[in-house]
Amino acid sequence: MSYIRLTIDGLTMEVPPNTTILQAARQHSIDIPTLCYDERVSPHGGCGMCLVEIEGIKKLLRSCATLVTDGMVINTRSDRVVHSRKTTLELLLSEHTGDCKPPCTLACPAQTDCQSYVGLIAVGDYATALNVIRDKIPLPASIGRVCPHPCEKKCRRALVEEPIAICELKRFAADYANVTGGTTGPSPSAKAGYHSGALDKAAINKTDPSATVRMNKGKHVAIVGGGPGGLSAAYYLRLFGHDVTIFEAMDKPGGMLRYGIPEYRLPKHVLDAEINEIFQLGVTIMCNTKLGRDISLDDLQCRYDAVLLAVGAWASSALRCPGEELENVVGGLDFLREVNIEDTSLSGKKVAIIGGGNTAMDACRTAVRLGAQKVYNIYRRTRKEMPAEQLEIDEAEEEGVEFKNLANPIEIIGKDGAVTALRLQIMRLGEPDASGRRSPVAIPGAEEALDVDYVIIAIGQKTDTYGLGQIDLTKWGTIAANEVTCQTGLPGVFAVGDATNKGADIAIAAIAEAKQAAIMIDKYLNAQELTAVTPYLVKDDKTEGDFFDQRRVPRIRTAVRPAKERKADFGEVAHGYSEDQARREAQRCLECGCLDYHECKLIAYANEYDVHPEHLFGHKIHHEFNNTHPVIHYTPDKCVLCGLCVRVCDEVEGKAALGMVNRGFDTVVKPAMDFPLCETTCDSCGKCAEVCPTGALLKTEVFKACGRQPALV
Repeated sequence: MSYIRLTIDGLTMEVPPNTTILQAARQHSIDIPTLCYDERVSPHGGCGMCLVEIEGIKKLLRSCATLVTDGMVINTRSDRVVHSRKTTLELLLSEHTGDCKPPCTLACPAQTDCQSYVGLIAVGDYATALNVIRDKIPLPASIGRVCPHPCEKKCRRALVEEPIAICELKRFAADYANVTGGTTGPSPSAKAGYHSGALDKAAINKTDPSATVRMNKGKHVAIVGGGPGGLSAAYYLRLFGHDVTIFEAMDKPGGMLRYGIPEYRLPKHVLDAEINEIFQLGVTIMCNTKLGRDISLDDLQCRYDAVLLAVGAWASSALRCPGEELENVVGGLDFLREVNIEDTSLSGKKVAIIGGGNTAMDACRTAVRLGAQKVYNIYRRTRKEMPAEQLEIDEAEEEGVEFKNLANPIEIIGKDGAVTALRLQIMRLGEPDASGRRSPVAIPGAEEALDVDYVIIAIGQKTDTYGLGQIDLTKWGTIAANEVTCQTGLPGVFAVGDATNKGADIAIAAIAEAKQAAIMIDKYLNAQELTAVTPYLVKDDKTEGDFFDQRRVPRIRTAVRPAKERKADFGEVAHGYSEDQARREAQRCLECGCLDYHECKLIAYANEYDVHPEHLFGHKIHHEFNNTHPVIHYTPDKCVLCGLCVRVCDEVEGKAALGMVNRGFDTVVKPAMDFPLCETTCDSCGKCAEVCPTGALLKTEVFKACGRQPALV
């Protein structure tokens, strides 16, 4: 047989006659994208993705349907070809509807794959669920207890009745690991009969089985700060194969998770177990070592290949009113830190806590447990505007905290250097401020005085910049760090967490930045360019009407200790899910994100070709489909009309159950005469779903594996 000689992308090759350009390219590992090609069916070329440029021919040709000829010179990546493919993708995406990722994942600062781990819990695969969580969160049991769960605020189950308890399920996965010989577990049950699945104290000597450290690269990284950001960065840097030393100013690592969150919310043995897992990876932790006192930034730069600053924001913001200097006036963080370090008593004290955030609620509830006679919370807006979690507010009230809303401190009154009273200005709500909350406005002549002898100011926090040397600061007094690369203005020095840019945020935000920093530091140590690309994602807006057919299933509440009992000690208040509760709660998930996202060729090509289809967006035609088939689930709005399903059903299976119906923009793939697929010649082979490049066709087993049935339309 005589072979045909041709050149593709500079590579000369010989192939048999009757070979298409696409086949020749694939035989020599040259990738040409396709959406509508399958070797089992005749070439179609409808997707337009496989176009190539041939020397001497003006127009671009479809490589899947063009046979090679002797002497052909082909370019699969010319500017014309790339532009054509990009335009094709943008046109397809302008009509493509769906959610590549669910809103819960997009709302999580760490981009945790909530849908996957919730689905895995639904089917009882708790170990894999925990591994999914750990990919983004190395401290799942701790974060599962304290995170204010922004993911749940975007959960679409709220359009049916209530959001999925995503955070509680995270805690369950981490806690359950101990029962099956894993690594962390829940706190000891405070009362028999409550499910808390007592933590095996031996678990603190176990290491994370999902973590695999790469071969040591001989690079050394110093991390200043052993809070959630520093610990998480250490975890990922060790997995990358770097030696890591954490320098922690306090006597134990954990940062605000240890010293800023009360024991009743996060038992310290749970935190210790997770820190120990990071330690067991080979991370060195040097406690009682403070930047600017025991070590200097200059010294760290000399001794280490890279430095990460994760020093946090440990200073309480000042109230700036007369009397703040009096004895027994303390910052919220200072108060919580003192309580976590040593025995403290407020027996018989009348305590006022100023502020409406979670730190203020922690201080209120801690004061109750320390024996305070009376505990007031002072906040200048209404309870509705309080930034604290509603659950924390409600539980504080149950424990006896008295809320004084629409009140603003204007003077702390004292006698002989000690607090005796708090003078309050009564407020009303005015117009909304920049945050969207209505601004408090003083009511002239309206005041109130509270008899108190202890004042805790919990209105914010800031960074102590001592020891940071010549590092650039923002106008807020935080470390200026590039939000993509985490680099500071000093070579080899990176920064994350509460100490950077806009200041204090929730723990999961610090963990998210820590992983990003670890990736960038790894690139820096390997002399790679420090870049990050934000992937293109298809997103959809949903309303209550989109879920009208969903059965209402109430959210499963976890048990909590009675207020009278819990306020007398620092035992953990909330009890985790039982296994049955966790699975039933997880099965409420609507699985909003595309179940074929990781296999979707359309989104993979979209990101490869850096698409921007927004300029083509317009009215999208919505197609309904009767999804009563026992094997196949079809979402017509995700279809790009590649025709693969139609041709496989006809040419491979000989059934012709599907076809192209209508013309132009109204074209849709479905059975003739609008018959349900289950009433056609379909034999449930599933090949149409197997070849679908966008997830428009899926086997229903994908849904059943997540513990639910697909929607009918």
